[in-house]
Amino acid sequence: MRIPCPHCGERGHEEFLYLGDAGVRRPDGMAEAKAGEPASRPWMDYVYLRPNPAGVHRELWQHVHGCRAWLVVTRDTRTHAISGAEDARTVALARDGAPA
Repeated sequence: MRIPCPHCGERGHEEFLYLGDAGVRRPDGMAEAKAGEPASRPWMDYVYLRPNPAGVHRELWQHVHGCRAWLVVTRDTRTHAISGAEDARTVALARDGAPA
């Protein structure tokens, strides 16, 4: 599998470290728990529960043996075909509405 690093060009997946789902959002620490649910439940879900989708998925990878940048890689989990990679900081700033 070859990952197109936006900074270094296309490289083998051996140069990268996989973190997981790029869409996971940290829970609001001030949010109230639902009735009948322990206050720690949103954090337990955040830490331990992850979906395992079949199909196109956005994932976090770090180019550890290269530029060390964090990337959001769009990959089909059935075929491992990669359709693109973006700098994770740029994706996060665009998601949160902050200027780059």
